[in-house]
Amino acid sequence: MCPGGQNLRLLRDQLGLTMRDVETASARIAQKHGNDEFAIPPSRLSDIETKGVFPSIFRLYSFAAIYRRDIRELMSWYGVDLDGMASDLDFVRPTKSHLSEALANISAVHMPVRLDPSFDPRRTVNFGRMVEGWGLVPLAYLAQFESPQYTYGYIGSEDLTMYPILPPASFVQIDEAKNKVVEGGWRSEYERPIYFLETRSGHVCCWCTLTKDEIILQPHPMSPVAARALRYPQQAEVLGQVVGVAIKLGEWRQVFDVATNSKAHEALN
Repeated sequence: MCPGGQNLRLLRDQLGLTMRDVETASARIAQKHGNDEFAIPPSRLSDIETKGVFPSIFRLYSFAAIYRRDIRELMSWYGVDLDGMASDLDFVRPTKSHLSEALANISAVHMPVRLDPSFDPRRTVNFGRMVEGWGLVPLAYLAQFESPQYTYGYIGSEDLTMYPILPPASFVQIDEAKNKVVEGGWRSEYERPIYFLETRSGHVCCWCTLTKDEIILQPHPMSPVAARALRYPQQAEVLGQVVGVAIKLGEWRQVFDVATNSKAHEALN
């Protein structure tokens, strides 16, 4: 018997609901949404509880509503753990830069919950050796660190605009409060603000310079991508300044292979 079916049967018994009760309630849900897929007839309920039949996403919704449970919990009984999605994001690398919403509703995360007392944040260390314990932490507990001014972006796998300091497939943290282009005041390219913009052709992460009525999108000097001038603010919106970045190293490649590819070149320019 499927553990999911066993758990659903246990919930039904704990709530004192009969198969007919589930059928009636699910029929009302189906009627409300105008979709018979939400309905759970007794014969199907019996198959789900005793024969390992997997319920559809519509019936999982009905079960969650009727049994007063989070649908995430029900999905996890059938091997779909939404809180584990973060580890699966690396299996595909979109070619275009974009804002990332994939993890917006993650409810818990595995993170270090106990560190070696000798850990000194001022020193460079093998952090893996400093972690004495990992735990599943509800993100609600991290709400105190939340700031609504931040959003997150992904640098496309063929976006070489800021290569090599910001390689493709990087994740960036964007401070939406810093959406005004700053002119001058930096001593090196590492201090120069990098901005995340939305244009009519998609998103781009780059340095910026403002003129009277244009914004110059400036790539890194070592990048094969050409600079662009767009009417501002008609053709480009500065979403914010990059204030954090997560980079995966060890997968460097010849940038010219991408730059000379016509489709990739058009996408980047």
